Amino acid sequence: MSTVEDPQAVPAVATTAPAADEARCPFPHGADAESCPVPGVGTGARPRRQVERSKADLFVWRLLRIREKPEGVSEAAANKAFQKSMLISATRCTLTYVVFPIVIPLLGILKGVEAPLGIAIGSFAIVCDVFTIRRFFAADHKYRWWFSAIALSIITLLFILLAEDIVALFG
Repeated sequence: MSTVEDPQAVPAVATTAPAADEARCPFPHGADAESCPVPGVGTGARPRRQVERSKADLFVWRLLRIREKPEGVSEAAANKAFQKSMLISATRCTLTYVVFPIVIPLLGILKGVEAPLGIAIGSFAIVCDVFTIRRFFAADHKYRWWFSAIALSIITLLFILLAEDIVALFG
């Protein structure tokens, strides 16, 4: 006896066929999915769902000057922006605490470069983090408040590092 059942012997189960994009995407698609997060798969965007926003959400929308239904904003784009801003912040911290203290004293010729470079990278990282928060809210991402808390924590640490660099540069 075979372990494979005869397909004609098994009663057919009535199911609705998924859309072609959903069938090719390795991630489950629910009502909240706007598009497939895998590049090149499921390129068609889904219509945006209607979201009821809290007073706190509306406050952040006004604070960050987000227009209603911005074009080209999706959860996948918000996740990508978050990854980029975290990479920039991680690069800044790696330079500040690993590369600068070890490499610059060894070279001995680049004295005084740490603070201006730290200010430039830190400022850029703060701007990227703010745009990431903005994108999460514009996409009505379900974890927008959690990601915002992480980004605001990193922004706080970057402001501390910025202050240290300014003191080192002018003090």
